[in-house]
Amino acid sequence: MKKIEAIIKPFKLDEVKEALHEVGVSGITVTEAKGFGRQKGHTELYRGAEYVVDFLPKVKLEVVVPDSLADRTVEAIANAAQTGRIGDGKIFVIPVEKAVRIRTGERDDDAI
Repeated sequence: MKKIEAIIKPFKLDEVKEALHEVGVSGITVTEAKGFGRQKGHTELYRGAEYVVDFLPKVKLEVVVPDSLADRTVEAIANAAQTGRIGDGKIFVIPVEKAVRIRTGERDDDAI
């Protein structure tokens, strides 16, 4: 099993969710996040005052999938989230040793 974490732009969430559904991902966790990478924020003008926005709004997605579905899941997220501009985000793939569905006690692939 693999846990796939993706940091994306918030307005791309619906497209990514649809892409994940198409490849067969049934569960997803979404968290609002703030951060920056190479773009290091930007400057904005508000009521005549200029200020630096260090942390930009992002969305963090987390899904756990069987090994056989991991590559297709990563590709689906990457294709749906890409705008071609700086700040599109990152995808991380992490091995998962064990999973347990609390309600039924199912384990590993059966739990996801």
